[in-house]
Amino acid sequence: MKPLELLERYFGYTSFRPGQEAIIQSILEGHNTFAVMPTGGGKSVCYQIPALMLEGLTLVVSPLISLMKDQVDQLNQLGIPATYINSTLTVHEMEQELNKAARGRYKLLYVAPERLESPRFQTMLRQVPLSLVTVDEAHCISQWGHDFRPSYRSLAHWIHDWPHRPIIAAFTATATEEVRQDIARLLSFDPDHIFTTGVKRPNLSFSVLHGENVREYAANYLKENPGQPGIFYCATRKETDRLAQFLSEQGFSVGRYHAGLTEAEREQAQEAFAFDRVQAIVATNAFGMGIDKSNVRFVIHCQMPKNLESYYQEAGRAGRDGEESECILLFSPSDIRTQKYLIDQSELAPDLKGREQAKLQEMVRYAYTQQCLQQTFAHYFGEKMADPCGKCSNCTAEGEQTDITVDAQKIFSCIRRMRERFGVSLTAKVLKGSKSKRVLELGFDSLPTYGLLKAYTEKEITHRIHVLAAEGYLRLTDDEYPVLTLTPAAADVLKGKRQVLLRVKKRKRRSAPVREDLFEELRSLRREISEVEQVPPYMIFSDSTLTELTRVLPRDPQQMRSIRGVGDRKLERYGDRFLEVIQSYLEQKGFEPGPAAEAAATAESSSRNDEEPSHLITWKLWREGLDLETIHKERGLALTTLENHLIRAATEGYPLDWNRLIPQEQEPLIRQAIEKVGGTRLKPIKEALPENITYTTIKAVLAKQAEEM
Repeated sequence: MKPLELLERYFGYTSFRPGQEAIIQSILEGHNTFAVMPTGGGKSVCYQIPALMLEGLTLVVSPLISLMKDQVDQLNQLGIPATYINSTLTVHEMEQELNKAARGRYKLLYVAPERLESPRFQTMLRQVPLSLVTVDEAHCISQWGHDFRPSYRSLAHWIHDWPHRPIIAAFTATATEEVRQDIARLLSFDPDHIFTTGVKRPNLSFSVLHGENVREYAANYLKENPGQPGIFYCATRKETDRLAQFLSEQGFSVGRYHAGLTEAEREQAQEAFAFDRVQAIVATNAFGMGIDKSNVRFVIHCQMPKNLESYYQEAGRAGRDGEESECILLFSPSDIRTQKYLIDQSELAPDLKGREQAKLQEMVRYAYTQQCLQQTFAHYFGEKMADPCGKCSNCTAEGEQTDITVDAQKIFSCIRRMRERFGVSLTAKVLKGSKSKRVLELGFDSLPTYGLLKAYTEKEITHRIHVLAAEGYLRLTDDEYPVLTLTPAAADVLKGKRQVLLRVKKRKRRSAPVREDLFEELRSLRREISEVEQVPPYMIFSDSTLTELTRVLPRDPQQMRSIRGVGDRKLERYGDRFLEVIQSYLEQKGFEPGPAAEAAATAESSSRNDEEPSHLITWKLWREGLDLETIHKERGLALTTLENHLIRAATEGYPLDWNRLIPQEQEPLIRQAIEKVGGTRLKPIKEALPENITYTTIKAVLAKQAEEM
């Protein structure tokens, strides 16, 4: 079969994303291939399709156990035989998996880079016919990369020493020009087979907000976006714990994740987020590469990360399914001090610390720039982006630009009179007219520029200096204590040859999704299937596929097969159940699918944009005393959907009389089974109980237990 036919058969897509086809063709022609593609750009498909077409086994070097497990689970869901070998397996189990691979049982084998350093594993692997070796997260191989791992470095030697060298493919989303050159040199990539598809993510809206109260903003965001999955990133474990506790106390369903938790606690948090048991997770950057959840609708950084590579990778967890999503940075000047401290306390060599300081300055520039944020990313990663994105907080800022040329001249003059030897803080103090000991000791109170901006606060002056630096008028040195220097652009301003204009930013709101009631029913069904099969919901169908189902309203398997993300295997396994829900929806609304019906449904959905979520309507009717059968007749929704509505409302903090939902005689049995099995996986609990106890009742008891904690 051809690549496009395999794409449609297994993945349910009728066309490739930009760059995918050329990369696949390069690999199939036997060329070592290196690709830089944005997170969510479809890197996996670029080596998974060649793996299906090449004769031998494809070895995938992946950095995290959780990441490789997610990938293997997804491939097996699609009917593609794959497995992994990592520290969770015994030596005997490893040998068994390799023997199966040698016999052609698998097409893809995922391993951690550390595994390839084992002589015994290398000996075992030599018995397996390798056709392709894929290096995922290839930036880890470069010492200039933001996630450098020594085990990745030794990977290059292992590949070069392999007796029958396979095709090599390497992929990354975050690599500067320097890192790309390092990767190409280490793995011997020909320039003709290095592909860069661009870092722009058209479905992401980037925003930088200054001066926000993190806790209030997080709570308000969750309140305004009920049911939307997302991640809050914090700089420290302490702040992670505090924010998670605060949001939980406010009644929101959130988890937490950082390296200070036990492995079991981290696995439980990750599973709860993957299975949509919590709306959001509060985490440090320890929660990152292992997350392959496609329907993350927002990523909010509560503190500034240490560099743009880390930020772009973490923010890129949003919108992997191609749907509109938000990436928001809540910036505070204190973030700079926090990151400086973390760099100073690290065990990096002095020259590498200097590089990290320089990268931090680029991150600060991003926080203050007035330019398009997506263009800022492109420039940093050595790319050109012709037009602004049109949707970031800078592109959508409203209001007239303000001429601050005179204030800028005062700032530049002050820096020059201080002989360009001091940093932002001291410069701001002089312009404010501070009586601080340092200012007086240096005699800066006698400068003509002393107190020229006394009408402003030091904080406002500092902010303005950083904005001028971000716009290229000033430069901050890469020293441990950065010093302000003037650029030629500042000289032009001082001579009156150039104006300086600034603009106030406003955040853009995302419009509400269409057909929210049907989307919620489909999502409830997806969650129910995921709990039974013990796979995350997004592995069944992504949010973008559910959204497309609500738009097209397919009536039969053939129509459903045309939806992006619906392949043969998924249609066979899940098609009938999703079509049943759609048919029920059509009957309830009284129209047949087609162009006229779509227009009517869209109009109906648009008029309902400001109404409350479907699950809260069910909860209110339940609170009024109606039983589920009556609500079923009134709303026309399936009983299981209504039960899931109530459980979801409870997890969001709405009071629920559990005695009306959970049969009194069943609750003790379920609690005993939960204690016996351990954990919250539904299938093992169900298997330990009488057949008459439903999954919904088990979920209700689990939700009640969580409420009691």
